[in-house]
Amino acid sequence: MTLPLSVFIITRDEEMRIGRTLAALNDLADDILVVDSGSTDNTVAIAQSMRARVIFRAWEGYGQQKQFAEQQCRHRWVLNVDADEVVTPELAAEIRALFDPQPPRPGAYNIHILTVYPGDARPRRFARDYNVVRLYHRAVGAYRPHPSFDRVELVNVAPAQLNAPLWHYPIVDWHGFIEKLNGFSTFQASLPSKHSGAMLKLRLVSEFPINFFKSYILRAHFTGGWKGFYFAFNQAFMRTSRIAKILEARETALNKLPHATKKDS
Repeated sequence: MTLPLSVFIITRDEEMRIGRTLAALNDLADDILVVDSGSTDNTVAIAQSMRARVIFRAWEGYGQQKQFAEQQCRHRWVLNVDADEVVTPELAAEIRALFDPQPPRPGAYNIHILTVYPGDARPRRFARDYNVVRLYHRAVGAYRPHPSFDRVELVNVAPAQLNAPLWHYPIVDWHGFIEKLNGFSTFQASLPSKHSGAMLKLRLVSEFPINFFKSYILRAHFTGGWKGFYFAFNQAFMRTSRIAKILEARETALNKLPHATKKDS
């Protein structure tokens, strides 16, 4: 039997992955919601054919989109899954156990999210990518409306830990990975930045080595062979590109100012 649980997913042009995501949820929850921001491919048709409710909402940002989605859920217990993630059978069984014989008291649970490289059947050995709240009761938490860093903010409760993971398929192919990271860095660079120009220039130098170390060593992409190295390299390059794009935008804006204003600034 399906659980009294709502699962919500935000999408845009995810026809290559949404079917796999929804198939893993088919017997788990009795309310599956897809909030689409204007797909031009078959994403909506696939979701509707797999019994998901589909609602359109124009894109404002990751946090805003997820906050809207959770508000449309029919149940108080909700699970957020991205369109490129898959609930493993082990995770589904662990969630079922929580709801047996009845839903647990309001709370929140962290879930490990592990990356699967293109062409691989499972995550690399010793993967430790992300561990964040994804299963929670709406009485104790909600997504913050941040356009880029979407996280659940909890009130007066500490999250418990689920052992089984979500598998994350962020890359259809390596060519698409480069395009995706370029688009994401451009989007992040368009957001307001509180850092001064001097600080951004300092970060331009430090951003790559710090983020490569974080990804390759701390998140154990070194166990992924050449794919792990390439993944970590491009993640670090994306973060560096974001800084360069912010600096470029500021320089362009400054050059458009009248000469006197520029001198005063």
